[in-house]
Amino acid sequence: MIPGGIQKTSLIDYPGKLACVIFLSGCNLRCPYCHNPGLAEGRLRSMEFPDMSRIMDFLERRIGLLDGVVVSGGEPTIHPGLESLCRKIKAMGYALKLDTNGTRPRVIRRLLEKGLVDYVAMDLKTDLDRYGELGARDGVNSALGESIRLLLRSAVTYEFRTTCVKPFVDETVVKNLARTIRGARLYALQPFQETVVLRPEFFGEKSPAFDRRSLQALVRAAVPYVERCILRGADNAAPLEGPMRGSNPDRPVTTTRPL
Repeated sequence: MIPGGIQKTSLIDYPGKLACVIFLSGCNLRCPYCHNPGLAEGRLRSMEFPDMSRIMDFLERRIGLLDGVVVSGGEPTIHPGLESLCRKIKAMGYALKLDTNGTRPRVIRRLLEKGLVDYVAMDLKTDLDRYGELGARDGVNSALGESIRLLLRSAVTYEFRTTCVKPFVDETVVKNLARTIRGARLYALQPFQETVVLRPEFFGEKSPAFDRRSLQALVRAAVPYVERCILRGADNAAPLEGPMRGSNPDRPVTTTRPL
């Protein structure tokens, strides 16, 4: 298991908690818009924390100062040592959040059954039958469906989230995904940040990002199917039509489905 990096303090990656984020290097997808190609390709290694023992030492020193730990990537579930890592983090008393693409449901199931995660964030990148465009293996649809069902039935806190990037996302795609996770407690849409990406040639000269009005339309497309849909990103904080819930700064734009 290769630590690709660590963010020592984060106020946004684990909602409601002061957390540390561990980035594991390597991923089983190749999304053209991936904003951290070094992690995806397994090339990125932390200079300050070259192995997991250094990270464990850091977490030991932060007991009582941090509330939680986020295990992210890359894709954490491809690593055989993930369960052991989660067990060690939980033994220190931290709440643990897992970021995953949902392609390995058996790993997610084990972590849930053993009580090793408190929060799971699963990415929904595009229509499930289009994951081949992202480098997924054949048959990934059933794996994604199983992961979705696991979370919908789970007692842990979870969210589904989609990075809004063309041509993989539009109103029809968001509506289809929201139907797939019908009844989900939280569906978060995230604006694409135009920065370094894995395959810049894929997009040519056209921007793959959505403007604010289009992002709001995507949220409205999802609202009828999920308990709560939010738009993350401070630049998109304009209120939307429909009932609003709360004023948490992590939820700048929130709509709920009609009761």
